[in-house]
Amino acid sequence: MSNFLKFTKMHGAGNDFIIINNVEEKRPIEVYGQIAKEVCRRKFSVGADGMIVVDKSDNADFKMYFYNADGSMGEMCGNGARCIARYGYEHGFSGETQRFETTAGIITGWRIDQNTYRIQLNSPSVEKEDLEIEIDGSTYTVDYAELGDPGIPHVAIQYDRLLCADDEEIRQLGRKIRYYKGFPKGANVNFYFMIDDTTVQEKTYERGVEDLTLACGTGSGTVAYMLVKKKRAAGNRVCVKTPGGDLYLEIVNGNQIFLEGATCNVAEGMIELTH
Repeated sequence: MSNFLKFTKMHGAGNDFIIINNVEEKRPIEVYGQIAKEVCRRKFSVGADGMIVVDKSDNADFKMYFYNADGSMGEMCGNGARCIARYGYEHGFSGETQRFETTAGIITGWRIDQNTYRIQLNSPSVEKEDLEIEIDGSTYTVDYAELGDPGIPHVAIQYDRLLCADDEEIRQLGRKIRYYKGFPKGANVNFYFMIDDTTVQEKTYERGVEDLTLACGTGSGTVAYMLVKKKRAAGNRVCVKTPGGDLYLEIVNGNQIFLEGATCNVAEGMIELTH
């Protein structure tokens, strides 16, 4: 097996991914966890929040395997799915509508223009509103949802200090909530502040990355879903402002979550694997 691996790097709102075409590579899927851990390591390799492997599917246009930067396999990734929808279109796996298989279920994507893609996220399979959790003697009220089945676990927490808090404050609290004993799968933690009734500011601490990321598509979807469901948002559209850029969410028929935003092709090349 070659030590060289062809890759494409993409990002959606600063959420960056290394994409591998396994239809060409033909490597056993089992090796990609270790590969992800190596190539996502910033400064030592290309570096990314995660890695996506594209493979053949019997049920859709193609299959998407998503790996976190620590090598663990994730259920799905919203910004990664937008990027892979563009990749599928531009590499001939699909037309202007994309259907691709993920661990959490089939995802549909739509090409809006050269850079903008819209996907339908998995609907929540688990929902818990207004949970009270205790962290270091303080009580926080949060909403919890798992998107898909098996679901991607997310916590949405209104954080009034978000605009003035430094990243280390958010990082430390996010890490503690991520490992909270009441979330057996762990959780991605999405801090938000409502700018107005259609716009929120958000920062996300992602499990698997184990740090703040510039954006999280499924996290933004969870925040928007909860705000619309609880009638805290006006209408069914929410603009989520992340450190990496704006994402646009629409909630349809109560539980259908659509995510739209820009994607970017960053680079293509070859990675030399060391293991």
